[in-house]
Amino acid sequence: MDTNQWYNLTIQECIDRMQTDPVKGLSSKEASIRLEQVGENILQEKQKVSPFVILLNQFKDFMVLVLLAATLISGLLGEYTDAITIIAIVIINGILGFIQEYRAEKSLGALKELTAPTAHVVRDGELMQIQAKQIVPGDLVYFEGGDRIPADLRILTSQGLQIEESALTGESVPVSKIDGVISQQEVPLGDQKNMAFMGTLVTRGTGQGVVTGTGMHTEMGKIADLIQTTDSMQTPLQQRLEQLGKILIVIALALTAVVVIAGIMHNHNPYQMFLAGVSLAVAAIPEGLPAIVTIALALGVQRMIKRKAIVRKLPSVETLGCASVICSDKTGTLTQNKMTVRELWVEGKQIEVSGTGYQPLGNFILEGKEVYPDRHAALMKLLEINVLCNNARLVEGKEGKKSILSREKKEWTIIGDPTEGALMVVSAKARIEPNSLLQWERLKEFPFDSERKMMSVLLRHRKGEQMVGVKGAPDVLLARCTHILWNGKVSILTPTIRKEIMESNQHMAEQALRVLGVAYRDVASGERIVDENQAENKLVFVGLCGMIDPPREEVKEAIRKCRVAGIKTVMITGDHQTTAEAIARQLGILPRGGLTINGQDLYNMSDEEFDKKVEQIYVYARVSPEHKLKIVRALQAKGHVVAMTGDGVNDAPAIKAANIGIAMGITGTDVSKEASSLVLADDNFATIEAAIEEGRTIYDNIRKFIRYLLASNVGEILVMFFAMIAGMPLPLVPIQILWVNLVTDGLPAMALGVDQAEGNTMKRPPRPSRESIFARGLGWKILSRGFLIGICTLGAFWITLQANPDDLTKAQTMAFATLVMAQLIHVFDCRSERTVFHRNPLQNKWLVVAVIVSVLLLIGVIYLEPLQPIFKTVALDIQEWFILLIFAAIPTVAVGVMGLLWDALKGRRTA
Repeated sequence: MDTNQWYNLTIQECIDRMQTDPVKGLSSKEASIRLEQVGENILQEKQKVSPFVILLNQFKDFMVLVLLAATLISGLLGEYTDAITIIAIVIINGILGFIQEYRAEKSLGALKELTAPTAHVVRDGELMQIQAKQIVPGDLVYFEGGDRIPADLRILTSQGLQIEESALTGESVPVSKIDGVISQQEVPLGDQKNMAFMGTLVTRGTGQGVVTGTGMHTEMGKIADLIQTTDSMQTPLQQRLEQLGKILIVIALALTAVVVIAGIMHNHNPYQMFLAGVSLAVAAIPEGLPAIVTIALALGVQRMIKRKAIVRKLPSVETLGCASVICSDKTGTLTQNKMTVRELWVEGKQIEVSGTGYQPLGNFILEGKEVYPDRHAALMKLLEINVLCNNARLVEGKEGKKSILSREKKEWTIIGDPTEGALMVVSAKARIEPNSLLQWERLKEFPFDSERKMMSVLLRHRKGEQMVGVKGAPDVLLARCTHILWNGKVSILTPTIRKEIMESNQHMAEQALRVLGVAYRDVASGERIVDENQAENKLVFVGLCGMIDPPREEVKEAIRKCRVAGIKTVMITGDHQTTAEAIARQLGILPRGGLTINGQDLYNMSDEEFDKKVEQIYVYARVSPEHKLKIVRALQAKGHVVAMTGDGVNDAPAIKAANIGIAMGITGTDVSKEASSLVLADDNFATIEAAIEEGRTIYDNIRKFIRYLLASNVGEILVMFFAMIAGMPLPLVPIQILWVNLVTDGLPAMALGVDQAEGNTMKRPPRPSRESIFARGLGWKILSRGFLIGICTLGAFWITLQANPDDLTKAQTMAFATLVMAQLIHVFDCRSERTVFHRNPLQNKWLVVAVIVSVLLLIGVIYLEPLQPIFKTVALDIQEWFILLIFAAIPTVAVGVMGLLWDALKGRRTA
């Protein structure tokens, strides 16, 4: 019973194919049989993984297994505080991962809410209301304005029928439906005008259709299947941390083994060397890293909420920072999703209209000067007919409710068709509204239909005269006009003026304006109007109205900033190609030489052809959900990190497949929100630019504390390594190594996680998606700074040991204090990609506080008598502090001075 091209069949062919009766519908018995065969008309879910298994999977990550091993080792050492800390970190990360994955799988539940709960069908020759899930292929369904379509239907009858399909197709204007045959092959969903689809909303008129598909065999069902079969991408941050964990465990175990073996070979106590080796292994694996990453991301999320971006998955913040392509839906994302009249044509004059959205504020401009409508009869007539031949309402506040006590500015909204709403708004800008035209009474309406392409109303003035007001497609309307309102009076419509009108119509259309013509005629005394043919005859042409869903004002600047940051913006829309191109040019999306393609061309293009052109294409028009997935995956195959924005059901599969999915918070459907990683609370594309900046800053900060932690750990390992190779005594005892790892490393690293952005954050290109976290010299900085910290710590130990050969504890205390202070000085160097002298060290107040606290804790361990036996320390005098501070400062200060000298040398070479 299934076919992909019902729109190609005649009504009788559809009836025959579905084996139903066009009058009586299915019998109850036949309906029961078909229900048994095809199942209920619901969106089915594939078997889900249980919440327990989802939770268990969070602890299979390599880094988590390493942390669990570290926990076991810490417990064996008797370091229960360390073990408890690691366990807490593992559990917190596991819970966060569980919540994110569990919430992400709720997309299908939100999709189900778009299906109709009940429907009116004909069975056994009677019209009855049944549950929508009981509908079967072949049922005859009746629907009218306000109904939600319960299944996919081939329309059999249509009376002024319009259906709003933006959630499915992305097209912002309700589609006028027909019952005739469409002869073209492979017609996009938005152009299948004799079809109605599950989940779409009837905005006007009535109709009847035969069910061609139910449940998962509907267009909505295809999207549900795409959501379930589309895998979410692992974020670059997750990939980098997994890579980091593997590197660390190999290096740590290798160096620890060398230290232990070397120590035993130099006659150190095997048990003490084992404890020291285990301590080094624990220190080498920064178990605080996942916690610090989580904290950095969580704090970044709080900052992003203030900037109207709501994060649903923590790693997505970092991923957005490396996005190289943003695939953006047009309607409601780049545009306001509010049809607005921009131009009027009357009496041969092109009049611009200012103001955006539904706010009834704006001016009428002719050749740079303001025009007052009440001084121009033709313009007033045009605006009056806009109101009289109209069923929309312009209201202030949500659902038209005003607050008498509150003076806050309310948002204006439209109840009814967006196109008619735009005509109401432009008239309201001239202070013309229904209340000002109460002298006219509507006697009859001839609704718009797709064949006539017009709507007209018969009106009677309180003085008795009657008038017909008409609006419709300019070419069709003009064919019915014999006169024109010109210079304040009715004149013959000459061929020259007809040509001028059509040229103006073409000019508006080229600017992506949707154009409507407006006309009227006075009804002669005694004339009786019984049908539209009588009403829409011998009309007087008044003018043209050109309208568009305008771009958001702040979007153009946001796109420019993204372009400077090396991020390409791609428009993907269900609207027509001409409209999409015009909007793209206005916003600066479509450059010279940039390609535009529509869904039909994309369908006909081979995968090889598309792969060659995908990076040159900036605008996709009239596309389907499958196309969007194809686009996202093709860009990903080219190595791009793709962000996909959208608000409709049709965007959900691509949102989920993208590296990061971004949904609209106000106009977005629950389906798109549940499939997304990021939700824009203000539906503003400019918020994406702010989120990208935040994402880049967070990733930079993650690199900073990884640099700090690993350089510190390398320093700790090398102190022990060089000492054992040289046959020296242990410079650090195990408890000191663990103390440095737990206390000194943790607080400053967390403070680095909230460091301020550097000045060039949005002036550099996105980092490559496969870039190692150690790229751009980070690996060298970690090794070189760690080497210097290790050498200087060992130097302080050796000098003190030479001065006090019988006081090993004094030398170990010096090594311990030197190592801590070297790390605390080095943390300020980690704030800059260059050197410590390139940024104000006091700018990050949290870092200053963290360093002060760490220094106080170090002093406490050294000077508090109850702690000295535990940490194997003794008090140090002023001279010893002076020596250790010199050694501690060398790694950071020496490198900083060399950096300044290198910059000066480069400056001379370029001068």
